[in-house]
Amino acid sequence: MIWLRKLRLGFHLLRGMLVCATVFPWASAHLRERLIRAWSRKLLAICGIELEVQGLAPGASVPRGAMLVSNHISWLDIYVIHSWQPVRFVAKSEIRKWPVIGWLCDKTGTIFIERASKRDAHRVLHHIADVMREGDLVCVFPEGTTTDGSKVLPFHANLMQAPLSGGLPVQPVSLSYLDAATGQPSLAPAYIDDLTLVDCLNAILKSPPIKVRLTLGPPLLAQSASRRELAEAARQMVVCLLEGDHAAASACAERLSSAPDRLLYPDNSSQATA
Repeated sequence: MIWLRKLRLGFHLLRGMLVCATVFPWASAHLRERLIRAWSRKLLAICGIELEVQGLAPGASVPRGAMLVSNHISWLDIYVIHSWQPVRFVAKSEIRKWPVIGWLCDKTGTIFIERASKRDAHRVLHHIADVMREGDLVCVFPEGTTTDGSKVLPFHANLMQAPLSGGLPVQPVSLSYLDAATGQPSLAPAYIDDLTLVDCLNAILKSPPIKVRLTLGPPLLAQSASRRELAEAARQMVVCLLEGDHAAASACAERLSSAPDRLLYPDNSSQATA
């Protein structure tokens, strides 16, 4: 019953707040990661969502010191990624004011940015580069908004300056929500248009079981690319991963890393915004 699942979800949120308030202040980074991963997996289970990870070879280590870039469909995306590997998210400052969720995001290391402030963007770029050099994995959603998952919007290129300046890799990831029984796309998690958070949550809890597929592509190692070219290459890779074309995604990564000049995508670079 939906009301029972909502009750379980409410208790789970309260438990998360209690852990953040009492354990996180003294916990090691490793313990924090374990707690974030376990809490996020429980959240997905309560919502009837199963996680499937593709593209990471058995026994392969999770990438470190990189920028994770992904398409953006739902508020659940954060917890899907945390269920795989806890990361530092970059989010608009308004999220910090959201009840409960904003507080939890703050306590779990989210980097907030005032999108209308160029000065704050400059500060955040330096901070992102610093934490990546320390080995953190930082995640951004370069579309800048959510979609229903049927398309990938142009990637904003501003934050791509951080991995370029630091000489650090970009790790493309695609997310897709599927009906667990049929394998067809599920629109229930899509947090779009005029939906409220409660509306979206109700749709998720009323839907049949959902499988969320997280697919990793090869990392992008830009040698001479501009941030626009890097953003477009990352977007193309996410599109390829969503289509299941891993060979094309690998070719895109190879093309970026080996190109001798900056004109890597002359026909499409205009799609990525500054």
